[in-house]
Amino acid sequence: MDGHTDVISDVLETMHFTTQLFGRFELGAPWAIRVPQKETSSFYVLARGSLRLKVEGLDTPILLSAGDVVLVPHGAAHVLDDGSRRTLAPRDLIPSEQLRGSVLTPRRLGGEGPASTLVVGCFRFSAGVRSPLFTAFPPAIHLPAHEPGVAPWLAATVQLIVAESSAPGPGSAIVLGRLADVLLVQALRTRAAATGPDEAAGLRALADPQIGAALGLMHGRLAEPWTVERLAAAVGQSRSGFAARFHALVGEPPLQYLARWRMTKAAQWLRETDDSLPEIAERVGYVSAVAFNKAFKRWHGVGPGGFRRARGEVRAEEAALSTPSP
Repeated sequence: MDGHTDVISDVLETMHFTTQLFGRFELGAPWAIRVPQKETSSFYVLARGSLRLKVEGLDTPILLSAGDVVLVPHGAAHVLDDGSRRTLAPRDLIPSEQLRGSVLTPRRLGGEGPASTLVVGCFRFSAGVRSPLFTAFPPAIHLPAHEPGVAPWLAATVQLIVAESSAPGPGSAIVLGRLADVLLVQALRTRAAATGPDEAAGLRALADPQIGAALGLMHGRLAEPWTVERLAAAVGQSRSGFAARFHALVGEPPLQYLARWRMTKAAQWLRETDDSLPEIAERVGYVSAVAFNKAFKRWHGVGPGGFRRARGEVRAEEAALSTPSP
């Protein structure tokens, strides 16, 4: 084994994303929905019709047609509407709270005009877990159904979501939740395979042969005493060329990225395992426990022991709240 790892899987597993599906909606023209900024990542699957999406931070609206998928990864405020008017009428605005229904009971909202069918949901990531590969995402990621670069399996997943939500049955909520998980992974995989200059920096890094290989080595061999020189040599680049390209595509220098990810993984293992601090320190490349303690506190604001105790107290409180009273 060469030590490379699947970076997308490693990041998503560490970030502990969960999916919540809000429902399937028939939106009759005229209609418009204003969604405020929030911490979750919204996603929309347009099963039928068309719509216009205006996202804060983007100058140009995104036009969606049947089969399209769009992600709003950072929870930016946005407006969806039927695209028929230059100016939205306040009476046509549907409160975003109404986009909380059930996949088992599709709802109709808006006017009596032509309808668009929209499946709505969100992804939530663990608090405090961030990756430069994801923070570099643009305000919205649009995956048109008929774009040549959109993989057939993404289209197949969309079709399954549309079919399951149109004829729900026993277990549909679970099926749709799992399909939404698959949708996110496939959307990231599709965009990571693209190499256009408009792609998000993090995704372009994964698509780049040398930088993507270096990321795979860093994630797969976390304890290695990596230097910029060693990473550059491993992927066949000069030190200066590698460092500059890595920074441009990932958004930070190689060793800063490595230090950040080491501390992210250390925090995960402190939360989820009973492994000793020296074991975790060694796993993330620190021979000295003292150096590991200092590095962890610099990144997380508290030492690894305090971090683990705090997480244990939170878990104990959650368990107590979930235990039925006698």
